[in-house]
Amino acid sequence: MHPIRLISFGYLHLTTGPDGQPIPPAADRIEDVRDRLRDPAAARDILDLDGLNPRVQDIVLNTPGARELLANLAEYADLPAGPRRIAIGCAGGKHRAAGLAELLARELRARGRQVDVDHLHVHLPRVLKPADTGASA
Repeated sequence: MHPIRLISFGYLHLTTGPDGQPIPPAADRIEDVRDRLRDPAAARDILDLDGLNPRVQDIVLNTPGARELLANLAEYADLPAGPRRIAIGCAGGKHRAAGLAELLARELRARGRQVDVDHLHVHLPRVLKPADTGASA
């Protein structure tokens, strides 16, 4: 089977198109987890960590719905004419998207797949939208 590239990104860091909507990276499947998975950054003690950290990955994995999503993405990646690129996006690309991409890479490698991971925005500071600044979670 061909290698697969996983891309994590943050919607708040993307360039917008003429319609004002963010333009995600090119991929066979784009998984937007902003509304699917609770933001682990609400746990204030991990704000300075990112999805490359095993602690953040554990929090992401134990978020309701994450295990099912991970299983679905792994099955999708294993389809006979499966994808070459899967992009996973969250708000800033620092916690959920990066953590899920790392977890998926681990699962696919355990299945014998060659996987490359690109984290487009994991190194950038956390983005706070005005709606996020006063929210407590």
